[in-house]
Amino acid sequence: MGQEGAAKEKAAKENRVLTGVHFMQGNYAVVEGALAAGCNFFAGYPITPANEISEGMSKRLPAVGGVFLQGEDELCSINAVAGASLAGAKAMTATASAGYDYFQEGLEYGVAVEAPMVIVDVQRCRGENFATQADIMQVHWGPAGDHEMVVLAPSSVQELFDFTVRAFNLAEEYRTPVIVLSETTIALMRERLVIPEEDKIPVVNRRWTSKTPETYLPFEAEEWGVPDFAGLGRGYHTIYSINPHDEKGSIEWDPDVFQRLYTRIPAKISKHREKISTVQHYRMDDAKTALVAYGSEVRPCLDAMTMLREGGKKVGVLKLDVPWPFPEEAVSDLGKRMDLVVTVEMNTGKYAGEIERACSGRCRTGRVTKNRGLIHSPEEILEALECMGEVS
Repeated sequence: MGQEGAAKEKAAKENRVLTGVHFMQGNYAVVEGALAAGCNFFAGYPITPANEISEGMSKRLPAVGGVFLQGEDELCSINAVAGASLAGAKAMTATASAGYDYFQEGLEYGVAVEAPMVIVDVQRCRGENFATQADIMQVHWGPAGDHEMVVLAPSSVQELFDFTVRAFNLAEEYRTPVIVLSETTIALMRERLVIPEEDKIPVVNRRWTSKTPETYLPFEAEEWGVPDFAGLGRGYHTIYSINPHDEKGSIEWDPDVFQRLYTRIPAKISKHREKISTVQHYRMDDAKTALVAYGSEVRPCLDAMTMLREGGKKVGVLKLDVPWPFPEEAVSDLGKRMDLVVTVEMNTGKYAGEIERACSGRCRTGRVTKNRGLIHSPEEILEALECMGEVS
């Protein structure tokens, strides 16, 4: 590389937002999304197929004034992220399915102390880098205790960028851990990525308290509200404990304190579910059969929809951008309007039960599921629909 090329590369590394059109791998799109959202701390431990996220952050984050920490393991990484968040950083970590197992206690802590943080889970089959969506229930129910997780499920390289930005915004707005549920398929593929101008990227920053240390209550909020924040080292002496705590942060073993805390913390997410749990509709206006999918499985569903439409079938796709909290209203509406609702997912049939519950027996339901390390093909979806009988 000549001097001019080296200078251009150095200048690019020093730009936080790489505005323009790129042909980029999915994991690197996560890196760029995090930087565009204002991430200034990353801790991670190597694991395939998420390694490019750590590798990319190790190069890009220090170049824009952030801190990169190579953790000795996943426990170090998740707890370092929690600590950095409480100190005021926009913090992120990334792992793959096996590593995500080790994150659960750190996530439980993040929920309990209401620490904004972003966790990327690149799903893979157990021990191998084959495609799966088998983590879909763990990312919701993994941490102990009452909670409501926010989980975003991108289906393209562009969405890996966009959803990472949104994950940081949701984490900051609701003071909560947010999961970006990636997959081997999209993490390692390369696609067109458009990064907007910096001032065109919506960024939510933390809401800092205006109260003095003497009057500030770190966990004071409305019934399902979000407390204002005061970071560590700023003169506000807060106990951030995983134990039940009152509005002051003092550990309090009292049933009334339990109830207030474990009602408000899940409710600050669930009460705003319709705003958070966005969906996208494809050809749903006249549809009588709906394919429901999240993540990379949306892609073959759209192809199958096109093929069925060409054959005169009124089929649409409901894409779940945010599978958790569960988009109850959007899915329940399918039960009222559709003749058939089919869940397509890359596991043995986990999220399908939620879809069927929300449809409440008001329409026929079906499942197209497998866990073979491969995404469904459109032809597999068509074949499965034929086995279900008449498709409107």
